[in-house]
Amino acid sequence: MSRITPTFEKLKAQGRKALIPYVMSGFPYADITPDVMHALVAAGSDVIELGIPFSDPMADGPVIQKAGEKAVSFGIGLTQVLAMVSKFRQKDINTPVVLMGYANPIECYELKHGKNAFARDAAAAGVDGLLVVDYPPEECIEFAKTLKTAGLDLIFLLAPTSTDARMAQVASVASGYVYYVSLKGVTGSGALDTDAVKAMLPRIRKHIQIPVGVGFGIRDAATARAISESADAVVIGTKIIQVIEDQPRDKVCEALTTFLREIRAALDA
Repeated sequence: MSRITPTFEKLKAQGRKALIPYVMSGFPYADITPDVMHALVAAGSDVIELGIPFSDPMADGPVIQKAGEKAVSFGIGLTQVLAMVSKFRQKDINTPVVLMGYANPIECYELKHGKNAFARDAAAAGVDGLLVVDYPPEECIEFAKTLKTAGLDLIFLLAPTSTDARMAQVASVASGYVYYVSLKGVTGSGALDTDAVKAMLPRIRKHIQIPVGVGFGIRDAATARAISESADAVVIGTKIIQVIEDQPRDKVCEALTTFLREIRAALDA
């Protein structure tokens, strides 16, 4: 069974909100990701979103695109990402890990390893959930069932443009949590309108019974705190990539921890 739901239930009982950082696998150094994941947990993260490098990341802004390109240049693909999760699980069996990426690497993996190989191998590695940016809910009902059978949650994106019908569709297949993209456009774009987010969440919750995380545009403790007043979780990606992209290897985890501890303190204030 996925670790995601018990984690959110525990946080709710404590009156706390989830901190969900996103990092690109294999960035900024090919073999650093398991250490980065442990640093994220040490800084107070509750769920880790791990990006699967891909050559055509259409929903990502320039910062995350660049990180993915660097990881791809190191030869990091889905097989290597699963190995990173396995290594992380040698020391941490509690923190949920969600893979985030595009359909192509998953479909290529299944072509190579066989039908349903992804769900089997991801579960064996210790993955808890999957967010596929370009899988609409109506096209992955069977895939969601396969993941669920393996103990994995399928997580979906909602946007400011999502209709009530789309929210109902997502509600019928999503599990774990849903990720509300608080801005139109790609990752890292625009200024965050916290009032607009607060106005949207009650509408989402008319359809969605599972926790709602909010991401895109959260850059500091103040915006994280403002979003956490209405959301169940705060997702931070682009800013984390920026914090670590130019760090020497021995400073990456320290820089991450310093940044995220401020966010955690703001969420718990």
